[in-house]
Amino acid sequence: MTERRPAGTAPARPDHEPQPPAPGGAPTSAAERANPGNRAADFGIDTTARTTGEAVRGYLRGLRSGELGSLPALLGLAALFVLFTVLDSGGTFPSLLNLANLLQQGAGPTIIAMGLVFVLLTGEIDLAAGTASGLAAALMALHLTSGGNMLGATGSVVFVILVVVMLVAAGLAALVRVWAGAVVSVLTAVVLVVGVPANPWLEMLLAVGVGVVIGCLTGFLVARVGMPSFVVTLALFITWQGVILQLIGDGGTLALRDPVINAVANGNLSTLGSWALFVLAAGGYAAVLLLRQRRRLSTGLVAQPTGLVLIKIGAVVVLGALATFALVQDRSPGVIAISGVPYVVPVVLVLLVLGTYVLDRTRFGRHVYAVGGNREAARRAGIDVVRIRASVFVIASAFAAVGAIVYSSKIGSVNPAAGGGNTLLFAVGAAVIGGTSLFGGRGRISNAVIGGTVLATVQNGLGLLKQPAAVVFVVTGLVLLLAAAVDVLSRRRSAATGR
Repeated sequence: MTERRPAGTAPARPDHEPQPPAPGGAPTSAAERANPGNRAADFGIDTTARTTGEAVRGYLRGLRSGELGSLPALLGLAALFVLFTVLDSGGTFPSLLNLANLLQQGAGPTIIAMGLVFVLLTGEIDLAAGTASGLAAALMALHLTSGGNMLGATGSVVFVILVVVMLVAAGLAALVRVWAGAVVSVLTAVVLVVGVPANPWLEMLLAVGVGVVIGCLTGFLVARVGMPSFVVTLALFITWQGVILQLIGDGGTLALRDPVINAVANGNLSTLGSWALFVLAAGGYAAVLLLRQRRRLSTGLVAQPTGLVLIKIGAVVVLGALATFALVQDRSPGVIAISGVPYVVPVVLVLLVLGTYVLDRTRFGRHVYAVGGNREAARRAGIDVVRIRASVFVIASAFAAVGAIVYSSKIGSVNPAAGGGNTLLFAVGAAVIGGTSLFGGRGRISNAVIGGTVLATVQNGLGLLKQPAAVVFVVTGLVLLLAAAVDVLSRRRSAATGR
């Protein structure tokens, strides 16, 4: 449905209408007009400097004016590594076995946080992401353990309700023009009705489909009905917790005895596969940066200085090579060798590249930033605000389902507490600590990865120091509080300097 335009206002401008060029590099898109500070929030997107020295000086000016980006989180992460290395007298924290385990432990919440970035960018919140991931994991495990016979596993009443809810979600997604969500919701219902035999790849797709269904319901209530996202997702948080309890039963546990699913969080690439991943990732990164610079120069646009591009590529290549070399070494304390890059690393990298491309290089991503920066300005610019707001909840729930697959694979089972407790808090904390603003319009997918690494390091390091859960909660809460304070102060600084 089209939003009503207030009387006396100018008609909405189609988003595909060409924008006139502005002199001096002034913002021309709705996203940039809504949030001009976002253009310079990252060192890599400074498009006004012509030399490396100008780029460095521009970056320092941005820092002084409050455009901190992920710098506080990166500095905090480095400090944590040094601190835990010094305090852990046994040398366990900096060991290769622990560092690989840290990646595997933190991957689940980090992936959930990557999806939440989309919601936070629009100035909304999804408190149900944790239990949504738990529900996706529960249905995945139930379908696997029942051999695909969900009717027999859940009973006729619950089964009919599940199918009806999925079809309703498809209809609601169609009303807000989230067509991909509608199609996936229908296909998920078809899988349940047909009774497709259990298959590990199908189970993981089913989990993502359940996540999309949940996102369609949440997005419709928030974007179309207009209910506050805090209230809607808080209610759904409790609802999904009850559904999980109904499916698994109080005190029950669904074991995931499948080698493919178990390998998602516990398996490793071979040595050849690890180096192939490094070549693909580093080579792809270098190719993207160089081709982008060449294209901008050939079209007469201001591009990043060549020296800066080469420095960034060199840093990624060196760090990636060192990490790959460390992970292909045998890190097992026993007789059975354990080596190779964990599978979760390419999973996170693929989602990182995909999410970054969507937000930075597509019209949808620019509209997300525009809606988060100034919703009314975005609507007047012709952006379908309802569809954008609904879509981000679908994306967040789909990411939460992927995180549930990784987390369930790590522990090898699903229980009624799946996705509850601190799962959501750590996911939101990861996004905010990495630099995503709770006020919308500012943040990147990489922020969630950095923030998730910070939180995983805190929990891992304090656990090795044998600190009680109380200390872990207090330290984690203080880190999140510090990140929120930095966000508020940087915004005030940006407003004061007019950026």
